[in-house]
Parts: sequence; structure tokens; C-alpha cells
Amino acid sequence: MPPELVVLSLVVVTALAFDFTNGFHDTGNAMATSIATGALKPKVAVTLSAILNLIGAFLSVEVALTVTNAVVRIQDVDGAPRPELIADGGMALLLIILAGLVGAILWNLLTWLFGLPSSSSHALFGGLIGATMLGLGADGVKWVGDGTKLDGVVGKVILPALLAPAIAIIVASVGTWLVFRITRSVAEGFRDKGFRLGQIGSSSLISLAHGTNDAQKTMGVITLALIATGSWTDLHGVPFWVKVACAIAIALGTYIGGWRIIRTMGKGLVEVCPPQGLAAETSSAAVILASSHLGFALSTTHVATGSILGSGLGRRAAVNWSVAGRMVIAWLITLPSAGIAGAVTWFIGHSVGGLLGALLVFAILIALSGVMFVYSRRNRVDHRNVNDDWVEDVTDRQVPVRTH
Repeated sequence: MPPELVVLSLVVVTALAFDFTNGFHDTGNAMATSIATGALKPKVAVTLSAILNLIGAFLSVEVALTVTNAVVRIQDVDGAPRPELIADGGMALLLIILAGLVGAILWNLLTWLFGLPSSSSHALFGGLIGATMLGLGADGVKWVGDGTKLDGVVGKVILPALLAPAIAIIVASVGTWLVFRITRSVAEGFRDKGFRLGQIGSSSLISLAHGTNDAQKTMGVITLALIATGSWTDLHGVPFWVKVACAIAIALGTYIGGWRIIRTMGKGLVEVCPPQGLAAETSSAAVILASSHLGFALSTTHVATGSILGSGLGRRAAVNWSVAGRMVIAWLITLPSAGIAGAVTWFIGHSVGGLLGALLVFAILIALSGVMFVYSRRNRVDHRNVNDDWVEDVTDRQVPVRTH
């Protein structure tokens, strides 16, 4: 088998691995509050979310091939790879993509390990930016758009990271205040039952939207790699097997649960009750859908977290500002951290060169992923303790504590 096809296989496997981590990393965006309020049992919630992510992945692939164009210049406007990157059978482009994916996966796993919700999209963009900067120089990164739309690192990453949580906090705060104001004369038990039913619908909507939006990124990356090696020539379509593989990967990742992040969002930030949960979820859905209509891509993670925080403020509930502070720090360093990881892995792969360099990058991914998985077993969080009381030990780590 030619070396470029071996590297292509590594890219496809790594891209699907990123899609898998995207699934379990972002499950909490849709289901954390529904699980926390008891609207859905934990396993039922992640199963429902997985099914809807699977369906959502097939609903829209119109811009899949050009998703990387937002932040890096490795394609032309039609989605075709830059000619100089495919002169050697596509090896130069494949290494940039592989290193970028590795950087994104490692950051997703690290933030998952500490139960910190961060943007998988920003991690992917960061990894690609880091690898592209070393591979092509600073000119290979699209820092700002052409003025016709919000694009580039500023428009796609920095502005959304600043605006998404702020908008969500305001909308959720007002929504929560109105909900409690309108239902103040309704019996609490009757009120909570109705809101729990509403949460099922609102959380399902977010899951469907997540599958529609996030699976495209991986489809685009894999298709770009296929085009680079001559294995696919249609610049306006995605191979059916790529759609299926990406849909299954993000659905399986969602089903795994990402319980650490679900626990942080549902129990660690603020104690959530059913009216609050519905207000947070509908606020997230409203902000995400409105921003999509206006062409402004907001991070679903930032929106969902901001909505939960806003729902606590609207109810005047106690907010765990220590956890909130750690989340903000994670948001701020996601792009540079994933970028550094992508740059370092590209440098290692490029220094070794060829197939051996790509294999070494892949081996680094497996080794570091294994270390983080083993470490996570020391303080296991799953569907059985995801809703236990939130207690922090002297090292400021989450510790599930049963009260029954």
C-alpha cells in the first residue's frame, strides 16, 4: 500500500476519534439540566441524545467541505486543496490535518478529565491553526475575514467566545425570572412535573441541532483528506460512507455520556430545578437558532454553560463561582492550547518525515489518550453517581458523594 494511503487511513481513524470525543464532550450541552432535574434518567438521556445526534448528522452537509476555510488557508474557495500541498501525493496536507486533529482530541480529553466544558469546534480550529502555522507560516492562517461576513479567527473563534456566554446569560436570566414570576401561584409539584416534560422537548432540540452542526466538521476534514490523495474528486459532495461513519461516531460518543462534564454542568455550577432547567435549555436553543439564522456561529458549549449560569442568576440561586472561573479559563486557553498541541505534533511528524512521522504522531495520540483514560479511573464518574451531591476536596476536584 502506498504511504499516502496509509497516512490517509490514519487521518480517517483520527478524525472519527475526534468525532467520538466531540459526542461525549458535548452531551452535557443538551442533557445536563434534564438529568440534574430528573426530567430524564441518565442513560435514557444519553440514548435519546445519541439517536438525535445520529439523525441530525444526516440533515445537512452543505458546507461540510469548506468548514476549515473559516480559519486556515489550506483550501481554495471551492474546497479544493491548495496545489502545493498535494504535490507529494497529499502527504503535506495529510500531516497538517492529522496533527490538527491530534491537538483537538488531546485538548478534548484533558478538559473532559477535569470535567470542564469547552468548545470542541474551537479545539479543532486551534489544532489546525497550530499545525498550519508551522507547516505554512502565519500567512496560512485566516486571522480576519474579507469584510463581507464574520470569518477568520476573530469572527469564528474570538468574538463568539466573548459574546456567546454573555448573550446566553442575559437571555436565561430574564427567562428564568419570567418563568418563576408567571408560575408563582402554581403548586410546586404540579409546576415541576410540567416543566420536566417540557425539558424533554427542549433538550431534544439541542441534541438534534448539535448533530446537524458538529458532524459536518469531521465530514469535511475526511473528505478534504480523500481529495488530497485523489480518492475523491467531487468538490460539492461528501461520500455516503463518510456521512454514515461520522454519524455513528458522534452518536456513539454521545451514548458513552461524557459524565464528568454532564456532572459539572448539571450539579457543579448551580443547583438546577425544573423551571430553571427548561429556561436554560430554551434559552440555549433560541440563542443557537437565532445566531445560525444571522450567520453568526456561536459555540453550543459556551451558550449552554452561559444559559445554566444565567438561570441561576435569574433565580438568585447560589452560583459556584470557583467552577465558573475554571470554565472561563478553559474557554480562554482552548484555542492556544490545542494550537500548541497541534504545532508540536506537526513538528514531531515533520522532523521524522514521511510515513514514519505520521505513525509516530498517531502513536503519541494513543499513548497520551491511554494515560488520561487510566487517570480518569481513579475518580470515576458515570450514570450511577452523576447526580450525587457536589463536593470539592482540598485539591479542588469534583468528588461525587452519595447522600442515600
